[in-house]
Amino acid sequence: MTEASTDLFAVAQRLQQQGQPYALVSVVHTEAPASARPGDKALVTAQGIVHGWIGGGCAQPAVLHTVRQALEDGCARLIRISPASADASRDPQGLLSDALEFGMSCHSGGTIELFIDPILPPTRLIVIGDSPVAVAVAALAPRVGLPVTVIARGADAQRFADASQVIDTDDATAVAAQVAPGCLVVVATQGRRDLQGLRAALALKALRVWLVASARKAQVLRELLIAAQYDPQAVNAIVAPAGQPIGARTPEEIALSVLASVVAVRRAARSAPGEGAAAKAVAGGTPTAAEAVEQRVAAPVSAESAPSGGAPQKCCSD
Repeated sequence: MTEASTDLFAVAQRLQQQGQPYALVSVVHTEAPASARPGDKALVTAQGIVHGWIGGGCAQPAVLHTVRQALEDGCARLIRISPASADASRDPQGLLSDALEFGMSCHSGGTIELFIDPILPPTRLIVIGDSPVAVAVAALAPRVGLPVTVIARGADAQRFADASQVIDTDDATAVAAQVAPGCLVVVATQGRRDLQGLRAALALKALRVWLVASARKAQVLRELLIAAQYDPQAVNAIVAPAGQPIGARTPEEIALSVLASVVAVRRAARSAPGEGAAAKAVAGGTPTAAEAVEQRVAAPVSAESAPSGGAPQKCCSD
């Protein structure tokens, strides 16, 4: 491995640790005159080239435009930048029929072909609560590629051995300061500090929030949140009951049903336009799994769980 490659991978590792989406752009073919050579690479974010070399400024506008598209949908692309006069004689065997074509803006001519491979940070799942279902969700989620942060006051970290982070609080302000936006949230408090858990969820700029509860209990909690001046749109966007209709009864089965909905939304968020509707249709689930939870843990809303005063917390919902 060359020194340049070592530096490139070090920068890539730093971007991943920071949760920064980027693309690895590789030169696969050139035709003179071109300053880049096959094998040249660069790390490119939506803002521009971070490290590496893929040629002069003539190719960079097309690369940056395509990188931004790739970071939006997570799909790799092959692009070809060539003079406007270029014709099929440059590709007589049609090997580049799937490449996106761009005109060369420089008068010097030349052709360059690049492969753009987006590297997106994994979507983080926030599990709020320390119930048996919360433990099961936190254990299963990493096995489907979802790093987990657990939020629960007094949580026993040993019960959440598979979680990458355990935050011992359910204070909404503290939670929002420690969790990056763009996460997915499952509230599995199951009768213990339900409203505090939901307030913490609403403080996050989450892609979606699920509540493990029956439809009847979820409606009571929504009404209490709206009465406490929480944003009605954010409150009504909470998916409850959570989970797919698989007849789940045990905590592990319920966790599986909930994660099926989570995975559908995660994939839809990075799908092509029009594909998200199908995933949304299944994301809400049915009362089957949640009703099983209610039968096992029947806990009415208590005075201890009543919302406190203060400014309302808002979050984004899709």
